[in-house]
Amino acid sequence: MNAKTIVALLFVLSSACSLAPAGEVYGKVVEGSSSVGEAAAIEAKCGAKAYPAVKTDKSGSYRMVLAETGKCTMTVTYKQQSASMDIASYDDAVQVDLVLEMKDGKLLVRRK
Repeated sequence: MNAKTIVALLFVLSSACSLAPAGEVYGKVVEGSSSVGEAAAIEAKCGAKAYPAVKTDKSGSYRMVLAETGKCTMTVTYKQQSASMDIASYDDAVQVDLVLEMKDGKLLVRRK
């Protein structure tokens, strides 16, 4: 390899590293013991940064990439109701499986 190729390669690698997200939050959403399927949407807010909602897939799974670490609020919307809970975002991926339940006509969310 010549010097120009090595410099170009180092530039590309350093640029890719600086664009790496802080962490990933992923998991599965269930109501009781059944998957919610594609019926739920999850959004997050970390400090002043809001992340748009992602929909669950056929198995009720979701995945979000958050640029910040620390305390975040996750909001789940399901059957035209929403419920929130605090989570922590880390540099590495973290699994957050969620259980939804209805109590007194209100949607509640908790970590599994």
